[in-house]
Amino acid sequence: MGELDNCPRCGRVFVRLPGQKVCPACAAEIEAEFERVYAFIRKKENRQATIYEVSDKTGVSVRQITEFIREGRIRIADHPNLAYPCERCGKALITEGRFCPSCKKE
Repeated sequence: MGELDNCPRCGRVFVRLPGQKVCPACAAEIEAEFERVYAFIRKKENRQATIYEVSDKTGVSVRQITEFIREGRIRIADHPNLAYPCERCGKALITEGRFCPSCKKE
C-alpha cells in the first residue's frame, strides 16, 4: 500500500503509490499538457518550432516540455529545433543529457 505524501507540483496530500511522482489531479493535468504539446508539434508547419515557441503557443512550461523530452515521450530526432536549456547555466540549448559541454567541463 502507498504512503501519504505531498504532491511536489501542487502541495496536496495524496497516497503515493509505486511509480507515482505527483497526485492524480496533477498527473491528469500533465497528461493534458502533453496532449497539447504533441498535437502542436505533430502539425507539419510546427515541426521546426523551438521549445520556447512550443511553450508560448501551448501554454505548457519549458520545464515540463523538457521533462517530456527526457522521459522519451517527445523525440528530438523528429523535431530538430526542440533543444532544451542546460540545467546549470540555463543559456545553452542541448538535445541530450542535463548539461551543456561547457558546464560539463566545470
